[in-house]
Amino acid sequence: MADCMDPISRNKHIIKIILSIITCVVVILYSYNSFSYSKNICFKCHKKSQFAGKVIHPPVAKGECVVCHNPHCSKYKGLLRYKEAELCYSCHKKEKQIFANGIEHEPVRKGQCLTCHNPHSSNFSYLINGKLSNRCFKCHKKLIRHFAYIHPPFRNGNCIACHDPHHANNSLLLKATADDICFSCHKKIKMLKVHKGFPCNNIGDCLSCHSPHGSNNKYMMRKYLHKPYKENCSICHKKGKVTAEDCLRCHKDISKKLLSIHNHLLGAHGNGCIICHSPHAGDSKFLLRAPQVLLCRKCHEDTYERNQDSLYVHPNISNCAECHQVHGSSRLAMLKEDGNKVCTRCHETQGKFTHPIGAQARDPRTGQEMTCVTCHHPMGTNYKYELKLSGKEDLCIQCHRNY
Repeated sequence: MADCMDPISRNKHIIKIILSIITCVVVILYSYNSFSYSKNICFKCHKKSQFAGKVIHPPVAKGECVVCHNPHCSKYKGLLRYKEAELCYSCHKKEKQIFANGIEHEPVRKGQCLTCHNPHSSNFSYLINGKLSNRCFKCHKKLIRHFAYIHPPFRNGNCIACHDPHHANNSLLLKATADDICFSCHKKIKMLKVHKGFPCNNIGDCLSCHSPHGSNNKYMMRKYLHKPYKENCSICHKKGKVTAEDCLRCHKDISKKLLSIHNHLLGAHGNGCIICHSPHAGDSKFLLRAPQVLLCRKCHEDTYERNQDSLYVHPNISNCAECHQVHGSSRLAMLKEDGNKVCTRCHETQGKFTHPIGAQARDPRTGQEMTCVTCHHPMGTNYKYELKLSGKEDLCIQCHRNY
């Protein structure tokens, strides 16, 4: 083919080949020199003391800075070659597969590895960026930290004694069931001696009485005690297992709500009451087994997964009972009131001037009356004001196709 070319074209072709060869050689030499000498070159500007510690990330120890950083330019902060998580998982491939199975800790799910880990060096195991408990409390600011009686792992900042920092099969990120974790330290035989009266020596459900972090009550008993439990266990435990009917004999106001069209009766689970409430003690006056949002998430995990990374989420979304009737309601989604009244309790002006809503305005797609949730999804969307679609056009033409 080269014989058919004119001299000028032939020379251009030869020059291109030579340049390609030179480029390849330069890249190879650059890569070799980068890995061999980046330690000396980088540390001309970056002080070695900034990368010292008891634990040093292997690429740093080998002086292979260019494994993670591009020395010339990058579209990522810190001249990283890729996004933070992509870079970490390029080596930690096995971890990526493991973390994907179950419920991921929020920083893991969002690929924010550096929230907890230092990529260069640390004085703590696993390159933790400072004392472990300080990392945890940086996000979990609402956790009460001071009690008269404190659980030793919590007092010592050893959060991972009970929790997995990356992922678990439960929303509390517990390493195992609560009872299994408790009995790994508190031997069951010994506990039976101080818990006399348990049927068939089947001691368990530790967290129904005890707080896992701490308490101002002796033996780390939770703050509020159920009245029958405080006075006399036999009030409830007359014939063995306590049923929902036993609970409702005292809580008659709840009975009416549970008879609503949409309810949380949960009859298939035996006593549905104790799925959310402790029959013995709790840290709130409603004797909830856990913070409300975690209780709801236990069953409605799909809803949380679907909306947790939305760009726009309604404020105070973790307080489910603000909008939903938690025991039962005859309204869709167990709302406290209809789809308009729930919203206009806070958004007062929207009930006075807005897109037509109510019985006089019907959705042409369904024939149902228009409400706030016809266009908005308070659990979360990727559009401003929690709109279900773009408010510029896409949402409007769902109904107004002829305009």
